[in-house]
This record gives sequence, C-alpha cells and structure tokens, in this order.
Amino acid sequence: MSGFRLMAVHAHPDDESSKGAATMARYASEGNEVLVVTLTGGERGDILNPAMDVPGIRERMHDVRREEMAEAARILGVQQMWLGFVDSGLPEGDPKPPLPPGCFALEPLEVPTEALVKVIRDFRPHVMTTYDENGGYPHPDHIKCHEVSMAAYEAAADAEQFPDAGKPWEVQKVYYNHGFIRKRLVLFKEEYERRGEEFPMAEWLAKWKTEQGDLMARVTTQIQCGDFFPQRDDALRAHATQIDPNGSFFAVPLDIQQKIWPTEEFELVKTRVHTAIPEDDFFAGISKDETQ
Repeated sequence: MSGFRLMAVHAHPDDESSKGAATMARYASEGNEVLVVTLTGGERGDILNPAMDVPGIRERMHDVRREEMAEAARILGVQQMWLGFVDSGLPEGDPKPPLPPGCFALEPLEVPTEALVKVIRDFRPHVMTTYDENGGYPHPDHIKCHEVSMAAYEAAADAEQFPDAGKPWEVQKVYYNHGFIRKRLVLFKEEYERRGEEFPMAEWLAKWKTEQGDLMARVTTQIQCGDFFPQRDDALRAHATQIDPNGSFFAVPLDIQQKIWPTEEFELVKTRVHTAIPEDDFFAGISKDETQ
C-alpha cells in the first residue's frame, strides 16, 4: 500500500542504516513517504574504519558525518533531517566519566521533546519507529532517544502541550526496532554447517548472553524486505567513518541472509488502531481515511 508516512527516529547518523534500513527502503520504493529524524550529529563517534583514520577526517568529523548521512539517505530513497542536538559520546571506564556538558543526554526532556513534536506535527507520520527502553543497547543517546520519542508520541496529539509547535497530530502506531536476534545467528550457523563451512560469526554467537533471553519473544512484526538488503548494506558502507566494510555487518553473504532470514523485526508498543498480531505490515489496521 502506498500513500502512508513513516518516521524513523534515531540517535546518530548510521543508526538508521543498521536498524530497519531495508524496511524503510521497501516502503519508500512502494510510494510511501519515509523520514529519518537524526537527533544528534554524531560528532563524538570514533573512527571505526581503519581506512578512514587519516589526516583531515577527525578534524572535520561534524561535516563528514553529514556528508555520509546524505549519501545513506540517497541510497535508501528516504528523506532525512537533523534535530540539532550534540552527541553525548559513549562513556567508558570504571567508574565511567561524566557526560560532557551540553550534550543530548543531559538536555531537559521537554527540550528535545518539543523539537520532535514539531517535526511530528509537520510531517504527520502514521507510523513511528524508535528504540526500546534499553536503547537497543545502553548508549546514553539511545536511551534518551527512547524517552524523547515516547514523550513526543503522546505530546504531539495533545493540543495543550507545546501549542506553538503546530497543529496536533496522532501517530497511529509506534514500533521498537529489534535488530539483534540470537535466533537469526543460530539459523545462519546451521546453514553454514549444512554447507560444511566455518561460520564467520561463531565467536560472536558464543559470547551472546543467553540468560538475557532472545528479543524474538518481544517481536510482533516482521517485515519482508530481503530484496532491499543490498541497499541496506550500501547505506551502511556510506557511513565510512563508522562502518568497516570488512566488519561483522557483512560477514554473512547476502544470499544466505535472503534465504534464511529475509525480514526485519519490530515490536508494536503503541497503537491507536486495531490490528492482528503477528503483523507483516506497519500500516495494517490504518485506513485510507487517516492518510490525509
């Protein structure tokens, strides 16, 4: 179905390409409007691709991240906008150092919430995606992204909240991204065993903390998007400072991924319409009357 609007809220440039990118590319190709909202500039991201750790890159990281994001959005066929907050970085150590002053994670909740409410009321998405309460992983900006997204979902529909941010709009559904599924790696491993080949992610799978459970237990919605995995991977590679083309994202060949697990996974957490679980479409239950 076409004519719907999908908004994906992400903490940093490159997050959109590693979480739900093939789904966005699919919906955009089908004639829906897709907008990525990037909350921070990713200025404090490390250079994770050795080929990009060269003079002149780190000094202009802010501009480089914007250039990378523009190319990734072009590849996916989506719109993108910046909310303008400053990357908090990922504090490391024991004890961890304090977060830097002025960073996104330290912003009073109402400040980024109002900014996102304005975008919601302007774009009027039917569906929004974001991170779960753990941020997908416990990066302070990812956790803050969750908090801001959920607050903005409620506030955007309430005329009394942020009245200067535009006419109220009800987002019909909110989903959490769930990209790291243990069962997916297990099935890939079994495919390698059938082929008599060594599984390239065996060490990663062995280190998985199984006592935390598998996120598949939370998944309500699987979107068929295997045909768009090449676009997803090209968008990832566009974030050249962050993504090593020889890294684990690309360890399993596309033909195996498309054969064994051709979907991306999400959890429906807020809905204003009736739908049947499990789902295979974000817009299930949303009528054409709500596409205006």
